[in-house]
Amino acid sequence: MDKTLDKRQPLLIVEDDPALLKQLKWSLSDYECVLASDQEQAIAQLRRHEPAVVTLDLGLPPHPDTPEVGLAVLRELLALSPDVKVIVMTGQNDRANALKAVALGAYDFLAKPVEPEVLTLTLERAYRLFELQQENRRLAEAQGGNPLAHLMTGDPEMLRLCRMTEKVAAADASVMLLGESGTGKELFAKALHELSPRKRGRFVAINCAAIPETLLESELFGYEKGAFTGATRQTLGKIESAHKGTLFLDEIGDLPLALQPKLLRFLQERSIERLGGRDSIAVDVRVVCATHRDPKAQIAAGQFREDMYYRLAEIVLQIPPLRSRIGDAGLLAHHFVRKFAAANKRGSMSLSPGALEAIDAHGWPGNVRELESAIKRAVIMADRQQIQTADLGLADAATDAAVLNLGAIRERAEREAVVRALGRTNGNITRAAELLGVSRPTLYDLMTKAGLRGAGPDAPEPA
Repeated sequence: MDKTLDKRQPLLIVEDDPALLKQLKWSLSDYECVLASDQEQAIAQLRRHEPAVVTLDLGLPPHPDTPEVGLAVLRELLALSPDVKVIVMTGQNDRANALKAVALGAYDFLAKPVEPEVLTLTLERAYRLFELQQENRRLAEAQGGNPLAHLMTGDPEMLRLCRMTEKVAAADASVMLLGESGTGKELFAKALHELSPRKRGRFVAINCAAIPETLLESELFGYEKGAFTGATRQTLGKIESAHKGTLFLDEIGDLPLALQPKLLRFLQERSIERLGGRDSIAVDVRVVCATHRDPKAQIAAGQFREDMYYRLAEIVLQIPPLRSRIGDAGLLAHHFVRKFAAANKRGSMSLSPGALEAIDAHGWPGNVRELESAIKRAVIMADRQQIQTADLGLADAATDAAVLNLGAIRERAEREAVVRALGRTNGNITRAAELLGVSRPTLYDLMTKAGLRGAGPDAPEPA
């Protein structure tokens, strides 16, 4: 095939020797050569052109006689573009640092002076591998389909939430996920990423409640070498690592108040400064956050900035707890039994009717996470192939089994409706009957059937 008819592939060449840079560009004329001579230029060119392959000289300014700057550039390149193939250029007697670079994620290394034929062959192999990986990813995405397709639910509210997630994913708006612990907030955050135009970028998550306040700022924003004791090298933060992708701020409600102004500035300007740094770094990310707390109550209590809430909550998705998802507890329980029975080589296991009633009746304050743990424990501890109520270890299992008999459900519903109608009308039988859509004799029959005492003579109608 005539290469002149093809769009040339971008190749980033990072080299501080002007003569060698010119020579490489001339010998690699089949590629669209993008040039950089230091760390700052290399990162800027990577972001601008997004090349599949990079050649990197380890000896870069301001310390060209040591590999430290080159290795730092390698780390930053791979953090920003994990799939990029970096070919490291080293001195003849620098095999140790070349192997260190490969250990950090470099695709290959070549010793200077590099033979043009060897370099060309290495580049062709690197581009071919990159293309194969991209094709495999496309095929996997085509086969996997919608990341929410495997969400096990029959609950109308959850199904509505899935449809909303699909719509929201295409937009670049910030999303706040609200829900109790264990409801699957991270699952929906990942779905928002995978269904978005940013799916080829990174999904970077950080739990704001799991990291000490003294370390959280450096984790989010990164730091320069020497910024504080122990900062021996430049390190990218989570925000910068998510460039061109999605940043997931889990448990945002636990973000320290002192750190909120700096995060707000990033949300407003879409740029950051590393700790110990002076340069403003532009970052292109989509922000998704989640919390089990009530952010509006936190705002009222002075624990959460209102202006930051409106930046983060352009769209709010509320994930229902498991106890309100009709039929899902049993559906998930069957799935977890199959999963853990296979993992623990227990063969074919099942749930007894009593166990299923107990699962339906339990409140599951820990939601899906609690259910999964309970089923895993039951699979391991059960003496038989059928899991019994006692194997679940639920405190209310023996006394609060769910009723599925239609007659009993109807009676309970009728009694509750009558009680509510009488309460709303302050015991006025005529008005209660109208509210229920039945005649007065029918209401009296329902009250007798339910064991409710009569309300006495009708109260006088209001004037």
